[in-house]
Amino acid sequence: MDERRQGLLAGILSNVIWGLLPLYWHALRPIDSVVIIFYRVFLCAVSSYLLARRHYTKEELFAPLRDKKLLLKFFLAGVLITVNWSLYIWAVNADHVIETSVGYYIEPVVVCLFGLLFFGDKLNRYKGAAFAFAALGIAVIIWHYKALPAISLLLALSFSLYGAAKKGLSQPPILSLFYETVFLAPVALLGIVWMETQGKGAIAATAGASWKLALLVFAGIATATPLMLFAECANKAGLFATGLIGYLSPTISLVLSIFVFGEPFERMQLLAFAIIWVGLAFFTAGELKDMKKSG
Repeated sequence: MDERRQGLLAGILSNVIWGLLPLYWHALRPIDSVVIIFYRVFLCAVSSYLLARRHYTKEELFAPLRDKKLLLKFFLAGVLITVNWSLYIWAVNADHVIETSVGYYIEPVVVCLFGLLFFGDKLNRYKGAAFAFAALGIAVIIWHYKALPAISLLLALSFSLYGAAKKGLSQPPILSLFYETVFLAPVALLGIVWMETQGKGAIAATAGASWKLALLVFAGIATATPLMLFAECANKAGLFATGLIGYLSPTISLVLSIFVFGEPFERMQLLAFAIIWVGLAFFTAGELKDMKKSG
């Protein structure tokens, strides 16, 4: 019970950090989103390497280098999560936090859809209801705004593809994060050097506010820490609890977007959220039922 409690606390903490991260990205304004993502990828590689060296031998750390297929999976996963990070940071700093919340609410349903299409999972009435309500919620947004919720859908799709690319990978989270970022780190470093020498980087943007430059240095730690806590939750508390706690993050971000960032929240958006939440309730009920059967 103590181990499960530790896992639950780790899961709650990881999602609280993820939910509050928009405050961090907002605080980095006026640094350009492209510059932030360059720093985030590079610093993630550095941070994950330093953390991995504390817990693993050199042989364990560099063992994946002997498996070319494994490296290809890591590279693909790294590209997908970088796309997800880039879109998320841009959306937050362009005042679209509500749309990011929609994306991460529907992401579990998209993951489930991928399981049905590509991994032989079976559709039950709970998942069917979840798909129907999620689709209806998106349809309400499309009808009201006369446009696709592109940010929400791309966030959900890119993260779901990232999860699919990682399927079958059994590496510890910190090693996985290292290999997902290390191949893109040289590109990110070149981007940092070019932007800084052109006067378009973080140094020029934070002139007169050097504390923001210091804050940017923690981008790697801000990424690695909740990931490790999330992995601990999955290992100790179980996948159902991990999935259920996962709704905490977009909920916190949604509250921030309305009451802190002052993004407009209309009645039709509330209706769309309510419909999606009903779908998530069906999805959660189905997962709980499946867990009881397997248990």
